[in-house]
Amino acid sequence: MKKQQQVPITAYRSDGFIGKYQQLIKDTVIPYQYSVLCDEAPGAEKSHVVQNFINAGKAIRGEDVGDGFYGMVFQDSDAAKWLEAVAYSLAVLPDPELEATADKLIDIIADAQDADGYLNTYYTIKDQDKRWTNLLEGHELYCCGHMMEAACAYFDATKKRKLLDVMLRNAEHIYQHFIVEGAPGYPGHPEVELALIKMYRMTGNQHCLDLAAHFINVRGVDPLYYEKEVASRSWSVWGSDGKNPDYQQSRRPVREQTDAVGHAVRAVYLYTAMADLASVTGDEKLLNACKVLWDSITCRRMYLTGGIGSTVQGEAFTVDYDLPGDTAYAETCASIGLMFFGSRMLENRPVSDYADVMEKAFYNTVLGGMQLDGKRFFYVNPLECLPGISGEAVTHRHDLPTRPGWYACACCPPNVARLISSYGQFAYGENDETAYCHLIAAGEITFRSGLKMRCETGYPYDFTVTYRIEKGGRLAIRLPGWSTATTLSLNGNAVALTPEEGYQYMDVKDGDVLVLTLDDGVHTVYASTKVPQLTGKVALGRGPLVYCFEGVDNGGDVLSLALKRDGRVTPSAFEADLLSGVVTLTAEAIRRTDDGDLYSTTPPAEESCTAVAIPYYAWANRGENQMRVWMDETR
Repeated sequence: MKKQQQVPITAYRSDGFIGKYQQLIKDTVIPYQYSVLCDEAPGAEKSHVVQNFINAGKAIRGEDVGDGFYGMVFQDSDAAKWLEAVAYSLAVLPDPELEATADKLIDIIADAQDADGYLNTYYTIKDQDKRWTNLLEGHELYCCGHMMEAACAYFDATKKRKLLDVMLRNAEHIYQHFIVEGAPGYPGHPEVELALIKMYRMTGNQHCLDLAAHFINVRGVDPLYYEKEVASRSWSVWGSDGKNPDYQQSRRPVREQTDAVGHAVRAVYLYTAMADLASVTGDEKLLNACKVLWDSITCRRMYLTGGIGSTVQGEAFTVDYDLPGDTAYAETCASIGLMFFGSRMLENRPVSDYADVMEKAFYNTVLGGMQLDGKRFFYVNPLECLPGISGEAVTHRHDLPTRPGWYACACCPPNVARLISSYGQFAYGENDETAYCHLIAAGEITFRSGLKMRCETGYPYDFTVTYRIEKGGRLAIRLPGWSTATTLSLNGNAVALTPEEGYQYMDVKDGDVLVLTLDDGVHTVYASTKVPQLTGKVALGRGPLVYCFEGVDNGGDVLSLALKRDGRVTPSAFEADLLSGVVTLTAEAIRRTDDGDLYSTTPPAEESCTAVAIPYYAWANRGENQMRVWMDETR
């Protein structure tokens, strides 16, 4: 089977649920985030990102840099991710004014590039003599990677190559330092590896591919590298000692790694690059390592919501089955990275399990990371929230009951914007022979093979998906793993399903109409008994959506509720005026009432009631209140 790739960003024109979100990104999120980058957003923490680039240009020319550098060492990446989101948005929703704003920012960024190709405002303004001496903490390669991704996306969307040329010069500078001059080391925060492969795909520049392969192949060969680096310098950004190789996935070479460990975002960015390199080079050993790591995450270390990284300590994976809901970290960026990883695994072999996980991550944690108005964001995505404890107790301070407006470390908001704006690339793929429907996304899609079609659906709340074929060809449609009653018809006639690794392959002609009908029932989910916090608990889902119970719908208190085993759970009609449009679930339950003592020998009284659940992604949009995904179950 020929390997397939994501479609170009210009191939998909959105509609429906995804279209609504892409319009929100364009109309609200992108302008708001740019005002933050320019320090013009009322009430938001100072960003200084644009001014950092302006000041770096001044530093290169020997001018007074004024207020110098402000922010995190990786502050440049906020501008890069914003530009990438803009590129994807321009591809689906053209906007000359927005494009002009992006062009202006690209001019400022280009002006901040040193003559040798180096680009990083922190070091250019503050510490030019310390370039490339702190790979552990310095995030130089991380920032370069995000700007390379932005350059590829902007060229793909607009055919303007100014930023692409800037980043090709930057890649040559990095190649000179690490390959030609033989400088040791590898990125403390993986990101540039996957970006360099994008650059290679976009330009054919062999140095980009060779550099990506180098950083992947040397990682972990010397697991003590960072410890040695720390000993060789007299300065630090955060005081890291480099003695925890698991944190940056460097305890052993990548082909020998078997467990997802360390910082969750770093891990999935690395694994994405590994899978991408395996796709380009045909490296089966590398691909097999990716499969093992994928299973480590999705079979033993992933939340029901597609969240990953269960501890605030290092924003990291811990051990198998350690998935507490109330102290979950589950960083938004980590689920975005999991989608990246899944997409690259699909590239190697279309297996529906990868797309199932991508969909789970998107509709729950990724969307949950942004408020419905597009102006507030979660960095952390718990599965339980209790005002008075969440955000206040020392063990729960990271799990906030409402979304903040912005962060000093603002990686998640622009990451959400670029992921939603590029959703078509995750939903659809292709090779020379076949067009793939990995995810369900309403709108028009034109494949390079010539196949063209329109997808009509109210998904994820409606479970009928109609594909109207304008120009025929070979098509592969994913059959979601969560659907236990799936049917497919062609021009009104039932199709006998013969799935291959979760995809239905078929030839379609001009004018054909395919109708995919999925299970619209509610499913009750039970966790493995190996997950200690979830014994005796259940969760509810419908389609790709995980549901949760909020106090605002349940008398202010969800802690006293227990769902009845085998009790009826009824979906509502679509409620267009609630939470930007949702379907709620009403479940038969009991409410327990105790005598108010901290401990008692008297069993609580029980009274039958109903409990109302909403989609998890929509929680925390109506003020502070209790929230739970996993509920007690009673007979």
